[in-house]
Amino acid sequence: MSKKSLLLLISVFVAACQQQRITYPRYMTIVQTVYASGKVMADSEYTVGALISGTVIGKLVKEGDQIKKGQVIYILRHTAPAAKMEAAASALLNARENISARSRILNDLKIAEQNADLKFHNDSLLYIRYQNLWAQNIGTRVNLDNAQTQYELSYNQKQSAREKYRSTLNDLKVSMKNAESMAAGSRADLENYFIRAESSGTIYQLLKEKGEAVKMNEPVALLGRSGTRLIQLAVDQEDIRQIRAGQQVLLKTDASGEHIYQAKISRIYPMMNETDQTFRVDALFTDGADPAYLHSSVEANIIIAKKMNCLTIPLALLMTGDSIRVRQNGRIVTQPVKTGIRTTNEIEIISGASRHTAILDPFNPQ
Repeated sequence: MSKKSLLLLISVFVAACQQQRITYPRYMTIVQTVYASGKVMADSEYTVGALISGTVIGKLVKEGDQIKKGQVIYILRHTAPAAKMEAAASALLNARENISARSRILNDLKIAEQNADLKFHNDSLLYIRYQNLWAQNIGTRVNLDNAQTQYELSYNQKQSAREKYRSTLNDLKVSMKNAESMAAGSRADLENYFIRAESSGTIYQLLKEKGEAVKMNEPVALLGRSGTRLIQLAVDQEDIRQIRAGQQVLLKTDASGEHIYQAKISRIYPMMNETDQTFRVDALFTDGADPAYLHSSVEANIIIAKKMNCLTIPLALLMTGDSIRVRQNGRIVTQPVKTGIRTTNEIEIISGASRHTAILDPFNPQ
């Protein structure tokens, strides 16, 4: 080989060595996270729907108002049910009057029963008198028979008056029960025309205006707990086993730009959404700066592991089977390592390398 060729070969070798990429492990804080997306919700958010079709004639609240449980939000046109309710209430009042101590019907029957009792008492005394006289051979058989007949008639009239009073009293009680049932039914029918809040909180959205038609079961308002926001996240099924209540969450919303919010996992739902193969996970803000905008999109990182001052290498340097390429005694060898937590860019090295280990690029080791 000529001297010129030898010099050229040495130059190529030196250039290759200069282009060789060598990385040394470094100590740093490493944070392992799980990505999740979702949206900001009002805590205990729910919609109120109409229980009957109708037309809005009253809108009694505004968006942002604080509202109490049972407070009326909308009133639908209710002329016919109101008239029905009024008639039922009048019938119930009359039924209660008929069974009260002031009842004209019962008082007349009571008087008739008392008169029948009095007549029976007198006729029974007259009959006994005629019996005594007949025993003394005084009077006639005709008078005794007439007195007996009158006694028996009075007894029947007394029993009839008593039975009529009891029967009428029972009928009036049944009528009152029926009137109460009709009044309750008409009151419930009328109540359907008043749309109320199911719990105390804030009105976040009103979906109908005065004069608009409402269909049965159609949502008309969105409500939730005042001031408290909930982050509803979707976590991939492959990551859900790493999620625990209390884990820290870092997130940002489309509405708040690059501002980072902090939260904590509050609840993990066990049922998977088969449509997108995710599990629902809820989190609550912890930094006291809940965003005001509901239903804004969220991108979140759930911190599942965090370790300070641990030895790490770029994840791109880790080869299949948890090994790295290193140069030893002038030769390039594959060296196994034991790994720990990892991020999208870094991975912890527990053993198999030190901060002085020269690691080669596995895709360009020469």
